[in-house]
Amino acid sequence: MAIVSRNTAGASDPGYSRKIGALITTGGAARVTVIRASDRALLNKMLETTSDAAMQKSLLEGLQKLSQTIGDPELDESPAARVGALNDALRQYANAPDDNVLARGFVKAAADLATSLNQATAAINAVRKEAQVQITESVSRINDILAKFKMANDEVMSGSALGRDVSDALDTRDYLIAQLSEEIGITVVPRADNDIALYTDSGVPLFDRLPRTVKYDASVGLAPGKPGGAILIDDVPVTGEQSPMPLSSGSLVGLVKVRDEAAVGYQRQLDELARGLISAFAEVDKSGGGKPDLVGIFTYAGGPGIPTMPAAEGLAAQIRINDAVDPSQGTGGKFERIRDGGIYGDPDYTYGDGTASFSTRLYQLVDAMGADRGFDPGLGLGSTMTLHEFASSSAGWVEAKRQDASQQVAYRETLLAQASEALSNATDVNMDDETALMLQFEKSYSASAKLISVINQMLQTLLNAVG
Repeated sequence: MAIVSRNTAGASDPGYSRKIGALITTGGAARVTVIRASDRALLNKMLETTSDAAMQKSLLEGLQKLSQTIGDPELDESPAARVGALNDALRQYANAPDDNVLARGFVKAAADLATSLNQATAAINAVRKEAQVQITESVSRINDILAKFKMANDEVMSGSALGRDVSDALDTRDYLIAQLSEEIGITVVPRADNDIALYTDSGVPLFDRLPRTVKYDASVGLAPGKPGGAILIDDVPVTGEQSPMPLSSGSLVGLVKVRDEAAVGYQRQLDELARGLISAFAEVDKSGGGKPDLVGIFTYAGGPGIPTMPAAEGLAAQIRINDAVDPSQGTGGKFERIRDGGIYGDPDYTYGDGTASFSTRLYQLVDAMGADRGFDPGLGLGSTMTLHEFASSSAGWVEAKRQDASQQVAYRETLLAQASEALSNATDVNMDDETALMLQFEKSYSASAKLISVINQMLQTLLNAVG
């Protein structure tokens, strides 16, 4: 009855497993031993699916934030939409090269495109910094859970050696393991004396009588386009290209994938788009003297030279409109330089003859925007395409990653729900069953009490008769 009451009290505790009273007779004496309902195979399956689901959820959350740089396609605020708008504005300006209103519209479209690349880079950096903070918090939680796990494991081992009831300590230990599996993929290895060891899903010791120290290598900063610091367990890297035994599941893995793979890959694509824009609008030496190409309408911190492929990390954050073609900057910029060239005042780079109707240069720029050009094949988007095709492919890459992660989350959560339900059916408390047992025990207790009372009366009558 006491065990049933204990089960009833623990029914609402997610870490509680049903306790069963077993009657054991030794040497003519009987005693009740508490047995804990458990299923190691189902627990391991739940731990595995928990780690997989946690990894996909962290990855999805990061990709959703990256996809915000694309925005609603109907609002035309993505880099791809801005490239299309720039092309349209350039065509209109080419048809009327003497119209300053159209020239101003083109400059605005170019500035909007540069700003969208700047803002997208800022958003990517924010996502990476947030992932960095979450990685630090996850590492802290792992170390905290391991410290608590040691206390629970020591209690189980000492209690088992002394023959005490350790079922509650076993519950605590399994609950901590479940919490740990959300942060990092783990393997549980039972050992003698009710002891267990914990390893990562890649085989790195995480707990063996003592917890191993988990830490983040903060000496590596978040440089644009570069992976962040590795996660170390007992000074062994378990993330990053240099890891001999990389982790494969858990929220921590998802965060690292967001920081070092998804965000970095997308940033490199934007940098390459910025390089393509600068190259498409570059000015060439018209004198035949072999002077190097110079940046034109779009410039960057490394100008006036043209950036080479692959693009330098962070180029999308540096791209901007050349002040020489934008009168609104107050630095003597002129719209005519878009039409005639010679942005840096060198006559060798001048295309026009000074007439307001000159449109050859503008149509050359239209052709440059629509021409196939080379892009870094290592980005996985292709090696030759137009600027608009590259920008659209980049947006499609992010969306494809997000959709795949969303589908994986739905699938993993379904598996987790099934595994959790199976484990719950095997180990959790069923209030209907416990109520029925309590009624059964109460009836047995009443019957036993009545039997003892009758025997007592019989003995008393017998003693009275003898006396």
